[in-house]
Amino acid sequence: MHGVMGKPPGAAANAVATSKITLLMLVAMTGVAPISLYMLVPALPVLATTFGGDISVAQMTVSLYMVGIACSQLIMGPLSDKLGRRPVLLAGLALMVVASIGCSLAQTLPQLIVARFLQALGGATGMVVSRAIIRDLYSRDRISSMISLVIAVMMMAQMLSALVGGLLETAFGWRAIFYFITAASLSVAVLIAMALPETRRVRSQSSSFRGDISSLIRNRAFIGYVLCQVLASQIIFMFAGGGPYIVVTQMGRTTAEYGAWFATTGFAYLIGNVFCVRFAPRQPLERLIWFGLALQFAGALLNLVFSLTGTNQAPLWLFGTQMIVMVANAFVMNNAAAGAISVRPEAAGTASGAMGFLQQGVGALVSQFGAYLGGHSTTTLPLTAAIFALSIACASAMFFLVPRRNVVVSEELKEKAEEEEQGML
Repeated sequence: MHGVMGKPPGAAANAVATSKITLLMLVAMTGVAPISLYMLVPALPVLATTFGGDISVAQMTVSLYMVGIACSQLIMGPLSDKLGRRPVLLAGLALMVVASIGCSLAQTLPQLIVARFLQALGGATGMVVSRAIIRDLYSRDRISSMISLVIAVMMMAQMLSALVGGLLETAFGWRAIFYFITAASLSVAVLIAMALPETRRVRSQSSSFRGDISSLIRNRAFIGYVLCQVLASQIIFMFAGGGPYIVVTQMGRTTAEYGAWFATTGFAYLIGNVFCVRFAPRQPLERLIWFGLALQFAGALLNLVFSLTGTNQAPLWLFGTQMIVMVANAFVMNNAAAGAISVRPEAAGTASGAMGFLQQGVGALVSQFGAYLGGHSTTTLPLTAAIFALSIACASAMFFLVPRRNVVVSEELKEKAEEEEQGML
C-alpha cells in the first residue's frame, strides 16, 4: 500500500472533494494572504511620503507581514488539528477582516505595521489549513496534484495582484487597497461559512499537540520530506534576494527589465505546477520528487557552469536556466509537501504548520543572504554556487532520510484521477 490511503467516510466527503466550489474555496483561502502581501508593494513609496518616514520603515509593512505569515502557520496548524478546520479558519479570516479595517484607518506607520502583522496572522490561516483540508479529503496519491492545482490557479491571481494594487492606489489612494482586501477577505469568510463542512478526521482522546509533534519529529520520513520541501523553497528565496542586485548593479539593466525577467521564473513555476497536476498520481509520489530533484540539479549545475564561463552575465542565460530550476521546484515542493502531511494524517495541520513556518522563517534569512551574495560580488558565481549547494542538500535529505518504496500506481487510480480532474476543471 502506497502510504496512508484513508479518506473521510461517507458520500458527503466525496461530493465535497469533487466539487468546483471546493477548488474555489481552497484557492481563495490559500491566496488571500499572499495576494494581500503583493497588492501593497507598489504603494510603499507613497506610504513613506504620506507618513513622512523612510522607505525602509515603510518596507516593514512587508517584512513583518512575512513574519506574521510564518507565526500564523506555526500556531493555526496545530489548532486546526485540535479544534477543527472550520472554526480556526473562520477565526483567522475574522481577524484578517478586522485587521484590514485597522489598516485602512491607520494614521501612523507604526499603526499600519502592527495592523499588517495581525492581518497576516489571520490571513495565513488559510495557507496552512488548506493543505490540511486537502489531506483530509484526498488520498496520499491525489494530494500533490490538488496542491499543484490550487497553486497554479492562485498564482495567476497573485501575478496580477501588484498590478491591481498599483491601479487602486493611482485611482483612489493607498487606503483603497485595504478597502479591497477587507471586502475580499470578508467574501472568502462568508463563502467558507456557507459552503465548507468540517473535514477534520476523528482523533483519539489521547491525541495532543505534544504527542503529534513528538511523533512527527521521530519519523525519519517526515523529517526528510520537510527538509526536501523547505530546502527546495530556499532556492526561490535565494534567487529572489540576489537577482535584483545582479541584474541592476552587475548587468546595468533597469528595475523594470528585472521585473520582466523575474516574471519568467514565476511563469516557469506555474508551468511546473500544471505539469504536476497532470502527472500526479499517474506516477508514484517519490518518483515525481526524484524527477524534480534531477531536473533541479541539472538546471542549477548548468547555471553554475555558465557562471564559471561568464556566459550568464546576460539576463537571457541566467533566467533561462533558472526557469528549468523553477519547473523542477514545483515537482519537488508539492510532492514533498504531500509526503510530509501524509505521515500522520490526523496531525496534518501540525505538519503543515511546521513546514510552512520553516519555509517562511528560514526564507527570510536566506533571502537576506542571497542579497548579500548578489550585492557584494562582481559575478553571478556566488549566487549560482549557493543555489547549486541547495539543490545537492535537497537531494541528500531525500536520499538519506526517506525510505525507498517500490510502488505501482493502479489503472483504477489513474482513471479516478482523470475523472476528478475533468470535474474540477
